[in-house]
Amino acid sequence: MHKVAVLALQGVVNFDLAIPCEVFGRARQANGAAVYDILLCGEAQTVKAGWLDLVLPWGLERLADADTVIVPGVHRPIGPPSAEVLRALRAAAGRGARLASICSGAFVLAAAGLLDGLRATTHWLATAQLAGSYPKVRVEPNVLFVDNGQVLCSAGAAAGLDLCLHMVRRDCGAAVAADVAKLSVMPLERAGGQAQFIVHQPPSTRASLQPLIEWMGERCHQPLTLEDVAAQAHLSVRTLSRRFKEQTGTTPLQWLLLARIRRAQALLEQTALSVEEISAQAGFSSAGALRQRFSAVMGTSPSGYRRAFGYGGSDGGEGSPRLS
Repeated sequence: MHKVAVLALQGVVNFDLAIPCEVFGRARQANGAAVYDILLCGEAQTVKAGWLDLVLPWGLERLADADTVIVPGVHRPIGPPSAEVLRALRAAAGRGARLASICSGAFVLAAAGLLDGLRATTHWLATAQLAGSYPKVRVEPNVLFVDNGQVLCSAGAAAGLDLCLHMVRRDCGAAVAADVAKLSVMPLERAGGQAQFIVHQPPSTRASLQPLIEWMGERCHQPLTLEDVAAQAHLSVRTLSRRFKEQTGTTPLQWLLLARIRRAQALLEQTALSVEEISAQAGFSSAGALRQRFSAVMGTSPSGYRRAFGYGGSDGGEGSPRLS
């Protein structure tokens, strides 16, 4: 069974701590068996967690045999991570364990040197601090999470759900992850990044673009242009772009691209259609355009994604875990 060690440091955020326990704890194989063994551990037996005191069943020694180590955020760091915590994290990474942070947990991974040269994120309020404190880290302030392969990071709060669902999907396939998402009352994948949650100047109070966004989603497979979308909204291109950015944190064309990528993902997971057929049904001009855009967004090719998550996988059946 895949062992997930959740590291609770002093001042841990209860919500951040609960996310991996709930998400990984709900993952089930097709026969109902649990996929993950969750180990709640820390440097001290008792840790402060907001208004609670938590008694942890395991110490740092359990990081030594964990397949995945999750570092939740803390409210206000009581101090830098201890040398023992940093050594345990480096040792886990050195033997090939997967490491992931939620919210300000990224500061712990960065302190251990595990984010040097890698993409990373944290809560939007702290991205500038992370970048200033650890200049070797490539901080991306607008994303919900980043996946570097062995090391992953999420933004704050609910973005931890996005990250953990992504890891379940990567481990077990889309069917298992979709079941967990349904139990968590969460979409399996959210569009946009945390830019949509950043506090800017108050946006325009004009009508919501939600009907337009729904219209775009229903027609994302069609060759829509920015002018087409603006005409549907009865707005100029400039006004549309400004309002769209205010309300979604992204541009209309970028939103369309991500919608098309999601459509291609679904077709790769659920059908035996060729990449050429999928490109046409997902709104791409050619199979080459799909491959280029898909790889840029997802970090893998359509065929690689299908091998990992999709139709005709080698795991022996839909919903079976792909854990080593």
